[in-house]
Amino acid sequence: MPLSEQEQRALDEMERSLYQNDADFVSTVSSRRGKPNYRMMVVGVLVGVAGIIALLTGVIIQQPLVGVLGFVVMFVGVLLFVAPPRLSASDAETPSSPASSGRAPKRGASFMDAINDRWDRRQDGRG
Repeated sequence: MPLSEQEQRALDEMERSLYQNDADFVSTVSSRRGKPNYRMMVVGVLVGVAGIIALLTGVIIQQPLVGVLGFVVMFVGVLLFVAPPRLSASDAETPSSPASSGRAPKRGASFMDAINDRWDRRQDGRG
């Protein structure tokens, strides 16, 4: 069911307010992520399986130290599997160059400042 005009305006106003007042939070939870790193996922699974095997071996031979080490290895494998992908240099670039945006970015401005400026221009109808 589509939103009514009043609901759509309220949603737009809340979104604008969020972007203006809490840009750091928006950048933290934004959906912009890198491509999944399948190699790290496979390594994480293999390390996790090795940890499970070591944990079970420690239980079978009744050696708590081997079991604890197995748990630690298993935990590291899970962390490798679920770690967020890192952005490569090409992914971290700004989406548009200064020449295409119509004005040069401020000297020393951060990436988020540039994004906020673009958002403001878009909301003002200049972008």
